[in-house]
Amino acid sequence: MLQRLILLVFLLLQCVFGEETCSGIVPMKMRAETISLVDFGGVGDGRTLNTKAFEEAIYRIEHLNRPGGTLLYVPAGVWLTGAFNLTSYMTLFLAKGAVIRATQDAESWPLIDPLPSYGRGREKPGGRYMSLIHGDGLNDVIITGDNGTIDGQGDVWWNMWRQRTLPFTRPHLLELMHTTEIIISNVVFQNSPFWNIHPVYCSNVVINNVTILAPRDSPNTDGIDPDSSSNVCIEDNYISTGDDLVSVKSGWDEYGIAYDRPSSGITIRRLTGSSPFAGVAVGSETSGGIEDVIVEHVNLSNTGFGIHIKTNEGRGGYIRNITVTDVNMNVVRIGIKIAGNVGDHPDQKFDPKAVPVVDGLTVKDVWGDNVQLPGLIQGLKNSPFTRICLSNIKFEVVRVQEVPWKCADVTGSASEVEPSPCTELATPYGPNLCANAI
Repeated sequence: MLQRLILLVFLLLQCVFGEETCSGIVPMKMRAETISLVDFGGVGDGRTLNTKAFEEAIYRIEHLNRPGGTLLYVPAGVWLTGAFNLTSYMTLFLAKGAVIRATQDAESWPLIDPLPSYGRGREKPGGRYMSLIHGDGLNDVIITGDNGTIDGQGDVWWNMWRQRTLPFTRPHLLELMHTTEIIISNVVFQNSPFWNIHPVYCSNVVINNVTILAPRDSPNTDGIDPDSSSNVCIEDNYISTGDDLVSVKSGWDEYGIAYDRPSSGITIRRLTGSSPFAGVAVGSETSGGIEDVIVEHVNLSNTGFGIHIKTNEGRGGYIRNITVTDVNMNVVRIGIKIAGNVGDHPDQKFDPKAVPVVDGLTVKDVWGDNVQLPGLIQGLKNSPFTRICLSNIKFEVVRVQEVPWKCADVTGSASEVEPSPCTELATPYGPNLCANAI
């Protein structure tokens, strides 16, 4: 009965108001078996550590290997746990009132190897702390529920970051590596120590109807960061965190160049949220290349940058064929920022001559109120940004500035943009330059 209800809700959400959706790339599945965490000694009192219960339940799923897979049911209650690994052909279901809560015992947190496309931990050299919920080399993984919560209790990690006492890179709330056929839906993620949801080297990923929350001053609590992944659908999510709401990545400098796995075929649709940084970002880790990204129907408030495309010398790689449409912004520092001077380097081995190629970025049908600076587009002298196409953009600025748009080392075109764009983009569309932007 439970599984039929899950499937029915998922299908109804796909059909609501006939809205366009990409979530059908991974169908919701009914599992052959349902087991409960309490059957493995789980105690949801908020004090008992349930790491062993999660491990034993998932061990059973893996080794029984039921045709059609198994659903692990987490009932209402507060389930304190350390980090644990998922397995293939499983659904992790959080009931209404269920909270999977991370232990704050950082000293017992397991360490894992750095990602090969990063060469080291993102914050510190060496390894990194494993995510609270982790998976590597899996197929057919579903994390869903009746809006239960995954709580990272990140304040102890944020304080270590502020006090500069972190020994290794902080853990994500959820990271799946080398995994295909993923659904993450109808769950609340909150207070992640670091990035919230990080699919890396993954394909066929659906993340929809998810809420992600963290305090505005929580460091690096990105919402959803697809990284060197393909065929990713991010729809109908609400995110309010301390960093980029969604940021598409593909590896870091020489390590990302060598690993050579791009992010491609990514749709970000019907996103609502607030952040001191970007609403939607690409980068700054772009060394494996990023292409074919669609961003549409986005509503942002009280945000640092509406759209932020960011890279740097030493990154190499490319950013191309990015289309952003139908974005509403209210109270934003910079409406559109496209910059080639953002982000740090893993070490001194990066090649400063490895410059990124940024080409074919279309931004159209964008409205903003209370915007401080409409746009900043800063390319690279050795690799100017090309075919930057703006159309039907109107920003109501806080105060009129003599130079509302700041641009350098960029070519492209613009049409119906207010305030008037920089001279580099001030010419109307040519017949071929921005054909897709009209």
